[in-house]
Amino acid sequence: MKRQKPEIEVIYIGERGGSLNDIVERHADIDSSYQVMAGKFRRYHGEGFKQLFDVPTVLKNARDFFLVFFGFWQALWRLWRLKPDAVFIKGSLVAVPVGWASALLRIPYVTHDSDTMPGLANRLISRWAAAHAVALNKEFYPYPAKKTFTVGIPLASDFIPVTPSLIRRYKEELAIPEANPVIFVTGGGLGATRLNAAVSAIAKNLLEEFPHLYLLQSIGRGNSIDYSFLGADLRKRVVVKNFIKDLYRYSGAADLIITRGSATALAEFAAQGKSCVVVPNPLLTGGHQLKNAAHMADIAAVCVVDEDLIKQQPDALLPIVRQLLRNPKERAKLSKNLSKLAKPDSASRLTDLLLKHAGSGTGS
Repeated sequence: MKRQKPEIEVIYIGERGGSLNDIVERHADIDSSYQVMAGKFRRYHGEGFKQLFDVPTVLKNARDFFLVFFGFWQALWRLWRLKPDAVFIKGSLVAVPVGWASALLRIPYVTHDSDTMPGLANRLISRWAAAHAVALNKEFYPYPAKKTFTVGIPLASDFIPVTPSLIRRYKEELAIPEANPVIFVTGGGLGATRLNAAVSAIAKNLLEEFPHLYLLQSIGRGNSIDYSFLGADLRKRVVVKNFIKDLYRYSGAADLIITRGSATALAEFAAQGKSCVVVPNPLLTGGHQLKNAAHMADIAAVCVVDEDLIKQQPDALLPIVRQLLRNPKERAKLSKNLSKLAKPDSASRLTDLLLKHAGSGTGS
């Protein structure tokens, strides 16, 4: 935004006590930040009516209803004082009080959805939005077509198409021989216990069957995994990290990625042109990872393995991973189809949409 319009003022409103507030406050391009109360409506995919009788969940939802109510008045006061020309809403807990306050004050706001299924927060405020920015074809979304614009998902600039020379560089930086195949496993910043366990169950077979294979695994903050059963020789080709800041380097070096169904992660791997095996989390709200994975599987952009199958058969990942490691053409097909979904100009598209609704003034 500031490259296109240097004089613009960027203000952030986050959830009180939110995990991103400290990061945002240190960001050079954000001029000021504020916090308001926000609440969460807890519901779990596949749990059905059982949730209605879970007393702790019901009590937390009741408490958070009042947090949203107070957050609305805080957001109303803050926006009335700030008088922004436009508001960008990514969803999440704070979207509802800020969105409702923006609607009441008649401040135009633009929502953004990364997943194939809009989140509850954006659905609650969608009626009054000036525009809806979405990651995929707008036919997937329940918004009015005239107000819906496909912009993709803005990504860090490090996620670019990976060339053979770039792969060589990434491998060199990770101290991996150029000719050695690489699998990269990630369940996101918090990790994925069931995915980690599934990979652990097949690691010995893979490393023995492919004697030059390297296994790179991001297991998430606070998690641990024990590969001592592999023996010293095999463990030399296993790299385990709790959290990776330069994820693009690890994914860029990989011949195959095993991942959850996060829309942002899949957009990152699409930008790099990678082949992926996706194990979507079936328990997340609305089953959005299931829908993300199903959409991409329909266009042969990823291979999907059901988590229920992994629960029943701990080594269920092995056949598909083995097949893809042995078949470069099949990996190339997945890579090509996934890369078609990449939108490298996503940040510019979204900025254009926001500035359009902010008008022609200096604005904020």
